[in-house]
Amino acid sequence: MKPTIRLVVACACAAAWHAAASAQSADKNDAVFRYRGADREQRLLEQARREGTVVLYTSLAPSESAPLARAFEKKTGVKVELWRAISEKLLQRALTEARAQRHAFDVIETNGPEMEMMAREKLFAEFHSPYLSDLPASAIPPHRLWIADRMNFFVVAYNTLKVRKDELPRSYAGFTDPKWKGRIGIEATDAEWMATLVKIWGEQAGRAFFGKLAAMKPDVRKGHILLAELIGAGEIQVGLTVYNSNAESLKRKGAPID
Repeated sequence: MKPTIRLVVACACAAAWHAAASAQSADKNDAVFRYRGADREQRLLEQARREGTVVLYTSLAPSESAPLARAFEKKTGVKVELWRAISEKLLQRALTEARAQRHAFDVIETNGPEMEMMAREKLFAEFHSPYLSDLPASAIPPHRLWIADRMNFFVVAYNTLKVRKDELPRSYAGFTDPKWKGRIGIEATDAEWMATLVKIWGEQAGRAFFGKLAAMKPDVRKGHILLAELIGAGEIQVGLTVYNSNAESLKRKGAPID
């Protein structure tokens, strides 16, 4: 991976707000959830153990989400029912369930833009926890409806059997050179990557870059794990919007990706 070309995107988690619950159960759950006493964690844990299972929707890669779920179960004794999908599908499922008043998940974790969309649809409850003091202020939006829990680094990754390291340009602009036509790939849903570059460069320069990039006919794939796997397999030579964790995971398994 080229450390000189990378961007960071926040991912977040939130707790569901089941507005359609009965008044009595909603008041009871709300009282527990919003409680801020010193024994808050113990009270939440007791309630969770009575229910027995916590349902988590996440876009975190299975190689990371599954071990986290197992660690949570071992520590708390509460079973985790995990459903994993790319952020776009996760958003669609959550909104569809909410509109049907079918409240299936307890906690949801995915990319910041999708979290904000769901927050504006009033799917979440305001969140408080003593552990939030460990996070930077930028991780906590003013409405407190979701909290950033991890960061994804966008990096350029390449297949080491198809591309020499000294071939790689030092900036994104270098990938608009005609020699890269048909050799690069991007993930289909990375609007935040595009928006961040436009913000950094300015609208005019940003629009010019993406116009040139479109002319390179990049291979557009949906799913960051898929994009990284295709680079490792050599089907795509270079990816411009790869999550560093996906590339590192494949590299540790011996795939020709860097």
